[in-house]
Amino acid sequence: MRRDAIYDHRAQQAALPVTVHYEDGGTCKTVLVLTPAQVELYSIQFTQLIAARESAREYAR
Repeated sequence: MRRDAIYDHRAQQAALPVTVHYEDGGTCKTVLVLTPAQVELYSIQFTQLIAARESAREYAR
């Protein structure tokens, strides 16, 4: 979904709108709620995924 994530400093949680895709083709719009530790962990993992994608693109050239 193309909406911004938000951080609620009082609840100390981040909320990210997402669309869940089911195997049967159905979808459901919902919100993924993350703790600060989860945000940091996923940030690291997404950085690694982006680097792997860039590396694959360079290898394919």
